[in-house]
Amino acid sequence: MEFTELRLESQPRRLSSDAAGKDRRTSVDKAVCVLKAFGDDANVGVGVSELSRRADLSKSTTFRLLAMLEKSEMVERIGTAYRFGPAIQSLGGQDESSRRHDQARDLLTPFLADLFVATRLTVQLAVLEGQHVIYLNKLEGHQRLRTPSRIGGHMPAYCTGVGKVFMAFDPAAEADGLRAERHRWTPNTIVDEQALRVELARVRVEGIAHDRGESLETLNCIAAPVMSRRGVPLAALSVSGRADAFRPQEHEHTLRQVALAASRAVARFEARLAAA
Repeated sequence: MEFTELRLESQPRRLSSDAAGKDRRTSVDKAVCVLKAFGDDANVGVGVSELSRRADLSKSTTFRLLAMLEKSEMVERIGTAYRFGPAIQSLGGQDESSRRHDQARDLLTPFLADLFVATRLTVQLAVLEGQHVIYLNKLEGHQRLRTPSRIGGHMPAYCTGVGKVFMAFDPAAEADGLRAERHRWTPNTIVDEQALRVELARVRVEGIAHDRGESLETLNCIAAPVMSRRGVPLAALSVSGRADAFRPQEHEHTLRQVALAASRAVARFEARLAAA
């Protein structure tokens, strides 16, 4: 009986590393793939599972790379999602919109300080850029409030108090915001178009926009517009607090007063520019 002919066939075949699909990318290559995977969601936020799928990496590898990028402030964690951090956003040069933002921040920060002194709560100054708001400044007390915003950071307009202000009082911003894909950040986020239209109509009547745990479930916020001479918001001011303790009605009058004073300062500034 001859068994020798079967001996080689009975051994399992060893695959080459290429055949086994071994990933030959370096750690730097993989980190770059993760950053590229953010795509148009870089300022909004993407979950680890989705990033790993886009970058064609395992979830554990993606999580490890994100932890490394977070230490260097290239990305930052917002709840269970990640977005670009301050380090990567500071790499670009200053363009015209950046200069406008600097101008608005310099003009309106004194009013933000007035709002903080009057409320002793977290207050924010924001402008609109496309379908997102950009936070130009933020003042907090000694007890930091957990918020999804940071200076220089972006958030979608539809789920924030400041964003609703722009959408309510600027028809172009409303059209842009309604065209945007709306992600349910929390169970409270308004994603239905008709419900959002009703909410914006209420903002136009009351002059105050609310974020009732829509961007972060534990956070409530009220916001008011700082109007330009064109009759649309140049910026927005907001007051935020913990959802279980914040009483918006106690701060609405103060917010309206400060926003009105800021709007008058903007009108004077724009008049000087027009006369120059």
